Amino acid sequence: MDKVVITVVGKDAKGILAKSCTYLADNGINILDLKQTIVQDYFTMMLIADFADAAKPFDQIASEIAAVGESIGVQIRCQREEIFEKMHRV
Repeated sequence: MDKVVITVVGKDAKGILAKSCTYLADNGINILDLKQTIVQDYFTMMLIADFADAAKPFDQIASEIAAVGESIGVQIRCQREEIFEKMHRV
């Protein structure tokens, strides 16, 4: 399994979850776990996704989903799970 951590942060608005998750589903990415919250007027979400069956390379998806975020006024970042595992080993 090729896991990726995706974070979404920005001013709350309608459709953030729907547009983010639709992009992932359209590109063969399965969401394994998801946590979202709204603090005052700010939306935050962190999800773990399985990129094993992704339709495109990681870098392309990371770039495209960042553009989706920009179009809806939030910041979306993709990071490989390996980064987090190696940080905790140091």
